[in-house]
Amino acid sequence: MKKYHICGSKILHEDLKKYMPGGVSSSFHKPQYRDYPLAIDYGKGSKLYDVDGNEYIDYIGGFGPMILGYAPKAVNEAVEEQLKYGSHFSSPTLSILELCRLLTEVIPSAEMVSFQNSGTEAVMQALRLARAYTGKNKIIKFEGQYHGWADEEKITISASSVEELGDRENPNRILHTRGMRPDSAQWLYIAPWNDLDYLEKLMKEHCHEIAAVITEPVMCDSGPILPRPGFLEGLRELTLKYGILLIFDEVITGFRVALGGAQEYYHVTPELSTFAKAVTAGYPFGVIAGKKEIMDGGVPSSGTFNGNPVGVAAALATIQELKNPGTYRHLEEIGNALADGFQKLAVKYGIPIYTRAVGGIFILYFGFEEDVLDYREWLEKADVKFYERFVKGCEKYGVRFTDQRGREYISTAHTMEDVKRTLQIADVVLGEITEGYRED
Repeated sequence: MKKYHICGSKILHEDLKKYMPGGVSSSFHKPQYRDYPLAIDYGKGSKLYDVDGNEYIDYIGGFGPMILGYAPKAVNEAVEEQLKYGSHFSSPTLSILELCRLLTEVIPSAEMVSFQNSGTEAVMQALRLARAYTGKNKIIKFEGQYHGWADEEKITISASSVEELGDRENPNRILHTRGMRPDSAQWLYIAPWNDLDYLEKLMKEHCHEIAAVITEPVMCDSGPILPRPGFLEGLRELTLKYGILLIFDEVITGFRVALGGAQEYYHVTPELSTFAKAVTAGYPFGVIAGKKEIMDGGVPSSGTFNGNPVGVAAALATIQELKNPGTYRHLEEIGNALADGFQKLAVKYGIPIYTRAVGGIFILYFGFEEDVLDYREWLEKADVKFYERFVKGCEKYGVRFTDQRGREYISTAHTMEDVKRTLQIADVVLGEITEGYRED
């Protein structure tokens, strides 16, 4: 099997470093295992093509948005049509009314919606709404969960070890980059996930100052980790019991695990939800959805490009495509085929592999086989180095997986032929790793 050469990517990266810090416009664009990232020329369907002409079956999906694959025809046509009339008006449009009606139909928590331009901004708005409505200021967030790059959001999003997280009953508040305000975390309580007993103790003691709990309904950014049976339902009951709002951060799960997000999939409805990524199949957009009395509570949704007509056109086209019969069945079939194939490879090579498929998200990791409870257990069991070597090896043969995270994105454009080729390459790479292969 031929390995790819990517000299063009290296040359471009060296040039970009002269003009952009690190040579990338986002830290997500450069994997930990490479000195320079792949430079992409174009994408089509489930494939990406780099500047050296190499083809890749892609499971990164632009870090989530590309649920319809690259350059989807319906979205392209909708955007092209809108561009004939203008890209930005700073004014309401008939199309935004249509999108509002559609979102309130498909999202269980959406009595009203408002718009931002990214997941980070949507979460910022949701936290402000929760504080305004409750008159309280503190927020509970969970270890290992990422809700954006703003100061308050980027607290304890990852750790190098359980020791770094600190005591389970009093977890550390970890700041993750230079330049963050030292007091960024003072309004947060950090908690281990999937632990209702701990949450009840925390809420019982501090409910008078806690405005909301924010959680990924499927822990996707670190881990990934599924909610244990009854956890989301129990969290819903506890927040109602103690007068605390529940916020689902569905920036990743929204429109991926089901049309109405994880809240539809798990039948648990929060007061507020945030969406981004997949809602426009590749265009910057963010949505906050929630109960009318909270959404309409006097907190303005500010931002120059909020609800811009290009994003609205892309969202309308994306949702209509996702509503086509069989869409989510197809995503599940691809995910299940990958899971089955990797389980067979686990037996062949005698290694522990963890796989799960939830809608358009495929979870893959090494070092354990059964669900882990929380981020602490994941840190103890996950074989991060093995996963990194696997991802790096697959990239050299033409398959892209996410760096470190183990959360792979499936699109409607992926096919069973893609699955077959992916598993063939995975077979070769696992063989090289388990036989003690080393790069020269």
